[in-house]
Amino acid sequence: MHDFLQAIALVAAPDVLIAILLSSVYGLVVGSLPGLSATMATALLVPVTFYLSPIAALATIISASAMAIFSGDIPGCLLRIPGTPASAAYTDEAYAMTRKGQAELALGAGLWFSAIGGIVGTLSLVLMAPMLAEMALNFSSFEYFWLAFLGLMCATLVARSSPIKAIASMLLGLLLACVGMENPAGTPRFTLGLTDLLGGIEPIPVLVGVFAVSEVMRACVTPEPPPLPRRRFGSILAGQWRLTREYPKPLIRGNIVGIIIGVLPGAGADMAAWVSYAMSKRFSKTPEKFGTGHPEGLVEAGASNNASLASGWVPSLLFGIPGDTITAIAIGVLYMKGLNPGPTLFTERAPQMYALYLIFIIANIIMIPLGIAMIRIAGLVLRAPRAAVMPVIVLLCAVGAFATGNNLFAVVLVAAFGTLGYVMERNGYPVAALVLGIVMGSMVEQNFVTSLIKSDGSVLPFFERPVSAVLAAITFGALLWPVGVWLWRRASGKDPARAEA
Repeated sequence: MHDFLQAIALVAAPDVLIAILLSSVYGLVVGSLPGLSATMATALLVPVTFYLSPIAALATIISASAMAIFSGDIPGCLLRIPGTPASAAYTDEAYAMTRKGQAELALGAGLWFSAIGGIVGTLSLVLMAPMLAEMALNFSSFEYFWLAFLGLMCATLVARSSPIKAIASMLLGLLLACVGMENPAGTPRFTLGLTDLLGGIEPIPVLVGVFAVSEVMRACVTPEPPPLPRRRFGSILAGQWRLTREYPKPLIRGNIVGIIIGVLPGAGADMAAWVSYAMSKRFSKTPEKFGTGHPEGLVEAGASNNASLASGWVPSLLFGIPGDTITAIAIGVLYMKGLNPGPTLFTERAPQMYALYLIFIIANIIMIPLGIAMIRIAGLVLRAPRAAVMPVIVLLCAVGAFATGNNLFAVVLVAAFGTLGYVMERNGYPVAALVLGIVMGSMVEQNFVTSLIKSDGSVLPFFERPVSAVLAAITFGALLWPVGVWLWRRASGKDPARAEA
């Protein structure tokens, strides 16, 4: 109790409270700008933390990252342009709800369930840190290969078009992930003699190009749609309690998946959102509604990405192993402030750890009022004429791409992938599967090659290790599930094609 009271005193310090408020507003703004990810928002804060106390420094990292993950949903919902990679999984769903006049419900769901997921993830950090960290340490390259491969299966699950076209898009993404020297052999591949491609193709320019620039190109060649119903965003949370009661299983499942994926080093909120949205569609009673403006996927994925954000701190605090790119930055701040990660951190610096938990909870609570204010401001975009909005979007895309590495080549990549995304969408190939292939491609390859080197070329260890065997069974189950459903329908006489015949 004494340590907890000390933690309250640490968090109640004026500099910490001011840091939470200012970094929250900063995270909301940066996350809502296409191309400026939560990782970038966090990285840009590191120089500021030099001048802050240890608790205030951690408060800026935690608050900004939590807000950025949520606010990435705002441009995705209003303009079909995800602000962060974690929002890309359900951007089409949220945008479809906006076109149906349910923008408030979609944005409110992103806000409400992100806050719930963040609080549940924080509770997991408090209650299950040792157990989850021990589980994560049991994962080797064999398990990570199956986890990444399972993530790739999400491409067929989230696709609204033909599964064949989804797989083709995913394979194109895997091919693009091979570009550069970021491979186990360390040799240039598919660089076309360009030094700018030696570092590979970053996901951010791809994400901005295929979602944002392609949307601008479509706007240039299609007549402006009728204006959306004019509504004041005065009831953002209206209907959220109804969704909570209507979809308790997706909410619980999203939190659990987010916690488990978050604690695995290198996974993070992006994978949690993709996997949760795919699971929501797979286990839904009405999967045919997904992609048409159905909130069920938003409930599960929205809770999952913020839950993974908090649980990603488990291996970071206990062992100094980053759960994702954000906690990798946070580990550097911890060392800089003398809070060296390790089991002794929880015994010798207990008040500071309790303070960290409190900051997580405070950040997710104030996310609701600050998020409502941000949504109301962003809602003005709906009333602006398209001719005024689209040039601003192109400008933000160029600035966001350039900011990823202070490199003009990234702007060229954005334009190239914008054209590719436009062509793919016109022909029914899902661009989300392309992005997933690029994001997961390097993880699949590196863990596969590393595993073969460790096993001297044998594939048996992929199936001999208990956890690896379970993940392999789940992966093959995901592959064979559609075939099994089709065979069952034919055997029971429920196959639509057979019925028509």
